[in-house]
Amino acid sequence: MSVGTSNAPGGRGTGRVPAPRHGDLTGLGIDPDELPDGLVVADEHGLVVCFNAAAARITATTPADALGQRLEKALPLEDLEGRRWWQLTDPYGGLAIRVGQPERNLLLPGGREVLVTARYVRAEPTGPVRRVVVSLRDTEARRRTERSHAELIATVAHELRSPLTSVKGFTATLLAKWERFTDDQKRLMLETVDADADRVTRLIAELLDISRIDSGRLEVRRQPVDIGAAVGRHIQSYVAAGQPADRFLLRVEQPLPALWVDPDKIDQVLSNLIENAVRHGEGTVTIDITATASPREGEEAGTSVTVSDEGPGIPEESMNRVFTRFWRGSKRGGTGLGLYIVKGIVEAHGGTITVGRAPGGGAEFRFTLPVSTPAYLA
Repeated sequence: MSVGTSNAPGGRGTGRVPAPRHGDLTGLGIDPDELPDGLVVADEHGLVVCFNAAAARITATTPADALGQRLEKALPLEDLEGRRWWQLTDPYGGLAIRVGQPERNLLLPGGREVLVTARYVRAEPTGPVRRVVVSLRDTEARRRTERSHAELIATVAHELRSPLTSVKGFTATLLAKWERFTDDQKRLMLETVDADADRVTRLIAELLDISRIDSGRLEVRRQPVDIGAAVGRHIQSYVAAGQPADRFLLRVEQPLPALWVDPDKIDQVLSNLIENAVRHGEGTVTIDITATASPREGEEAGTSVTVSDEGPGIPEESMNRVFTRFWRGSKRGGTGLGLYIVKGIVEAHGGTITVGRAPGGGAEFRFTLPVSTPAYLA
């Protein structure tokens, strides 16, 4: 515990903060050095009596250098306009009704940004400040989140620009010069507009899915689903689109437990994984469906679906990034959001998903779902 002796005039000998009425960290058996955020405490004289390990890490100041110093010297903060924070807020001489400062971005010497919250502790509601308790938090995690959101917006905006430009161009051309085109030319233009509109719809759906996943609001509407039949429909659509039928191998282990999942969302998972295998893989795309142990505690049965190909596979160094935002296995386009959404959907069902190397050398994605039979049918 980084609590030291204060040299405050008129102190109580030890200079430690007087015990609060409702207990303190020591009384709770908590060492301030165990706290994840920086903690700085100044006594009634403005001298630092606590400077924990996280505060030392964030400020690059040792507790030995901070303890016993005046708060404004041990923790020299400025606002984003360059004003000295402690002089600006005056915790000891300011308004007697003030109880603290809400979280805000402030700057340490050298320009490093930190999130700071302060609480003014008084014995009485409008009495003198007995201690100032300051919480420090590094902004790096928040900055990463903000960068991720900004990157998401930039990526989606970039992906939207191309189909919208196409839609606008073709419709404007048709409206201006309708009589000059043959029926076949008009049909081709309208088919292009239709395909690009579908692309815009998919991009907006991805954006909404990510928003729901990140906020924990992805709804799952469970129904009984024949997972083998669902995979079969995807294979048939690829064959109808021109893929050779012998490129796909579906193996279903029987019997399978009854599976209760959201059919639309599981279709989205299957579509993404099979499309990745077709587009980025080579050789036969094999889909194995087997009964397995449930990934959810308290349930015995589960169902696993493994999608593998015979292509070059995913480099070992990229395995841990496959399910992150914007990861792309190749330069063949796409937003890099599909597998991130797949993982979110599987986990919303209480399942798990992994990636590895297939026996044939390609990529192998395996997701496992609990059967999730409703209680009234169990």
